[in-house]
Amino acid sequence: MAKGHRSQIKRERNANKDTRPSAKLSYARVSVQKACFVLDAIRGKDVQTALGILTYNPRYASGVIKKLLESAIANAENNNGMNASNLYVAECYANKGPTMKRIRPRAQGRAYRIEKRMSHITVVLDER
Repeated sequence: MAKGHRSQIKRERNANKDTRPSAKLSYARVSVQKACFVLDAIRGKDVQTALGILTYNPRYASGVIKKLLESAIANAENNNGMNASNLYVAECYANKGPTMKRIRPRAQGRAYRIEKRMSHITVVLDER
């Protein structure tokens, strides 16, 4: 357990906080595996190239991630005062969210389970 007063512990925790601009989408109705196909395509690219890739990618997840990337760019410009032309996608990842379980009726009184998976998607930008 950490030593010191509660305010001191909070001060230390906030001191090593990541200051890079980011955007997070929780409970996105897309599985982690499907989101990662799109995220792998934009990782490390500059934001203009990444937006171009996402615009013409036919996958459903690309539309969701495009809005998230635009939000991260807006955060960088408004909150951190960065120039959008110097930004690139430093990190992007999808973590597993909760799974909605549904029942599908099948022949002879059986029931199959359908799992509708969710994910938490994060995009972190940085300046070159």
